Amino acid sequence: MRNVKILHLQILFVFVHACFAQADFAPYFYDNGPYSNNGNLALFSLSEDTQVGTQIYCLNGTDPEGQEVRYGVSFDPGSKEYFRVDPKSGVITLVEKLDREKQDSIDVSISITDGRSKVSLFTIDRHSGVLRIKSGEMLDYEKTKTHFVTVIAKDGGGDYNGKEQFMSSSATLTVNVIDAQDTPPSFIGTPYFGYVYEISEEGSEIFTVVAEDGDVGKPNPIQYSFDGGDDGVFGINKTSGCIFLLTNPINLRREIFNIKVRASEVSPEGKLLDYGYTTVVIRVVDLNNNPPTFYGENGPQNMFELTIYEHPPEGEILRGLKITVNDSDQGSNAKFNLRLIGPGRMLRVVPQTVLNEAQVTILVDDSAAMDYEKHQFLTYKLLAVEIDTPERFSATADIIIHLLDTNDNAPKFSLEYYIARIPENSPGGSNVVSVTAADPDSGSWGEVKYSIYGSGADLFLIQPASGIIYTQPWASLDAEVRSKYNFYVKAEDAEGKYSLAEVFVTVLDLNDHPPAFNQNFLEKTMVIGAPVKIEAIDDDAEVPNNVIEYAIMNAEPDNNIFDINSDTGEIKLKSYIKSMAIIQNITKKRDYTWSLVVQARDRGQPSFSTTAVVKIGITEAVRGPLGSFIMQNRNNPLQVLGTIVGFISLMVMVTVIISTATFMRNKKSNRILPNRRIRRRHQPQRQHLWSFKNPFRTPDSTRERFTASDEEQAPETIGENVNYNNNLSNVVRHWSPLPPPPSAPSLPPPLPAYFPGERQWVIPTVSATVVPKPRKKMVNDRQDTVNRALVSELKMRLEQKRMMSP
Repeated sequence: MRNVKILHLQILFVFVHACFAQADFAPYFYDNGPYSNNGNLALFSLSEDTQVGTQIYCLNGTDPEGQEVRYGVSFDPGSKEYFRVDPKSGVITLVEKLDREKQDSIDVSISITDGRSKVSLFTIDRHSGVLRIKSGEMLDYEKTKTHFVTVIAKDGGGDYNGKEQFMSSSATLTVNVIDAQDTPPSFIGTPYFGYVYEISEEGSEIFTVVAEDGDVGKPNPIQYSFDGGDDGVFGINKTSGCIFLLTNPINLRREIFNIKVRASEVSPEGKLLDYGYTTVVIRVVDLNNNPPTFYGENGPQNMFELTIYEHPPEGEILRGLKITVNDSDQGSNAKFNLRLIGPGRMLRVVPQTVLNEAQVTILVDDSAAMDYEKHQFLTYKLLAVEIDTPERFSATADIIIHLLDTNDNAPKFSLEYYIARIPENSPGGSNVVSVTAADPDSGSWGEVKYSIYGSGADLFLIQPASGIIYTQPWASLDAEVRSKYNFYVKAEDAEGKYSLAEVFVTVLDLNDHPPAFNQNFLEKTMVIGAPVKIEAIDDDAEVPNNVIEYAIMNAEPDNNIFDINSDTGEIKLKSYIKSMAIIQNITKKRDYTWSLVVQARDRGQPSFSTTAVVKIGITEAVRGPLGSFIMQNRNNPLQVLGTIVGFISLMVMVTVIISTATFMRNKKSNRILPNRRIRRRHQPQRQHLWSFKNPFRTPDSTRERFTASDEEQAPETIGENVNYNNNLSNVVRHWSPLPPPPSAPSLPPPLPAYFPGERQWVIPTVSATVVPKPRKKMVNDRQDTVNRALVSELKMRLEQKRMMSP
């Protein structure tokens, strides 16, 4: 294995760089010896078979001020670049393959920098030791006047005491840079600003510029001159650089002047050499000695008046106001804002920002708010205030707007609707309610006239001027006929603008109708356990006038047998009365008819009442509709008997018609069967379906019992009307015995019994047989049997009564 020996002379640069009052020293490398793998890469040896990409060394250095340093490597122009360095870490990597037979040494320059000072300005021949300025570099006296260079000399190394060693020594060189005339003059303290005030006089000094020769080692004198922008109104001292005013400030036509000043070097022979430029900005400063001022057509003015109609269109210009505002100062001293201060945001001013002078325009911003009814006149303050001046001068002007009225309002009612109440039977012309509407417009526009209309307004009138609503002279209000009226009232001004309100009139009900029964004498039949109901009607329209309470005033023959529901009028027996026997024990008679005097009274104020005589017959419950019919009409036996006889006759006629129709059809068919002997089978005698209860048998239960009271002459009953306002003052009823009923006809013979399943045959009058149709099966109704038994019992009792009568 052969080694490639790299011989490198490391050069360290140490110098002081002055930057105002702070020193900046150059960074430097550490010298860790030839056997170290980090440091300054001096006399570093590397084997030629080192693989490409291998990290072979690490540059290591520091900065005296502690700044972060970065590293770099470079090669002579045209030579092969074998290494690459990471600028932050300083790690050097082999990037090209080594070959000692072709090149046994490599020259490489390394550098370290802190961002301001970079150690690589010089180079040295490693064989001759000649120090040269590195190619592409240049010394600059204005940047660094002195360089300190440390040169290290090392031998090629050899064996010493059995160990390879390298010997070295160092020396520090001081390089002083000599200045040359290669830098133009430069101005000190730029940028330059000067000011001219309006009170300045001609010849006043404005500003002084200062320049120095850039070659500070042996500087040349400086000469000053203008190179444009002065407009002939400024001058400059060519030696001192003082700029002064050549004219009165009133003649200055610009606010800002940008003057270009030249500083030239003067040789010892008096020739102008190199030069430099700078710009001096001179601003003409206006003294803020004039406040804004408002002007009218005839000069300065601080009050403006205008008369217009209310509600002008939004955006309209108030052209009657001719206002101008002016500030005689210049520049920012003449810049001010305009503001309009007053009620609401009805008006606005344009422009809002003014420079020097402007025509003031007032615009309508809120038309609805400019209302004569709210403001007869409007007062505003027009304010002008300077913006960028410390004095903040201002001015004000009063603006007065007089508004003229227009008919812009319709009359408006105090309420959206009115509710009125008036008693029925009030005389015609009675006041009902007073409505009120107001129109805020002035003059005749504010006068209101009233009228009413609508389907419910026929019975009412209104006073056009006052708004009082009253009834027609002929009107008669009756709550029972109609209790609710509603209509519209209209309020209108002189030009037809109007508004509406609704009126609701309620006719109050008076208690002017007493309760009334359908008849003053009522007859009812009561079955034990079931109530009977009486009803009276009160024609009043509202409660409590039409609410009726019922009471039993008197009952004969006993006053403690009935109760009445005071609200519904239902009359029922006391709860302990369960049968007719109890009633008989109470009365000791067989007459179960009561006479009650019932009162119906309303709850109005004052209260009215009326009475009626109620005749109640008491009986027990029976089953079936016929039984109920008989019980309800037991006092009219002829009607009961006639109904029963008619029903039986109808059944007989139906039977005859059916039999005749059957025979005629069989005869027409002429169907003759062979003559043969008819043999009948003996059928067991069955019980006849027609049966009647024994009229003389004692009933087993109260339900089978039917009671008919003796029709003896009842005493005369007189019912007196206890209500003074009833139509009938006296009610007289005479109860007389009914005439005896006619004898009941005998019952028809019973129909032959029909046995289901047996075929019936008849013998014709001719020598042939006719096929008969089977008879229809008779319906055996148990209820009919019971009803017939009741008829028989009724007939028996009528016969007994007739025998008992004289």
